[in-house]
Amino acid sequence: MKITPMAIPEVLLITPARHGDERGWFSETFRQSALEEAGFAGGTFIQDNHARSTQRGVLRGLHFQKPPHAQDKLVRCVQGAIFDVAVDIREGSPTFGLWVGAELSAENGQQLLVPKGFAHGYCTLAEACEVLYKVTAYYAPQAEGALRWNDPALAIDWGVPVDQITTNARDAGAPLLASLDSAFIHDQND
Repeated sequence: MKITPMAIPEVLLITPARHGDERGWFSETFRQSALEEAGFAGGTFIQDNHARSTQRGVLRGLHFQKPPHAQDKLVRCVQGAIFDVAVDIREGSPTFGLWVGAELSAENGQQLLVPKGFAHGYCTLAEACEVLYKVTAYYAPQAEGALRWNDPALAIDWGVPVDQITTNARDAGAPLLASLDSAFIHDQND
């Protein structure tokens, strides 16, 4: 398993090894100890989620849960391909308001570890996509938060033309970064 820090080093790109032969391949997709060795100090993953989208350009995000229900997320795409994004929303962080992204696909097998203090979202790059992600806290609707996916201050290139993106009313009406009251404070020891 190869674990690479992104341009915002708390966000990790994980590439599990695949061992194959004429029958197909095998891959270990999760190992808590490997994440800890790479510096991940988050919690234990306690819930798995599975999302399916049936068209290219479906955008889900940018979502987060506020403390004390904040979640670390480990995201992978098992069918199709997505562009997966993490936005730093930690007040006082030198990378506050910046984002990193990676294409995750069934073909490349890569995963993105999105820690607490980041808004997360993805856009589907294929007609049929299935996304699995682990989280370190249970879903808590009272702690939901969101950031507008098309905020000009973020200038995220989702890999799909804006006029071809489909989202829901909640995500379309999420606050802009400038009006976000973040519950996350950057730890100077990070």
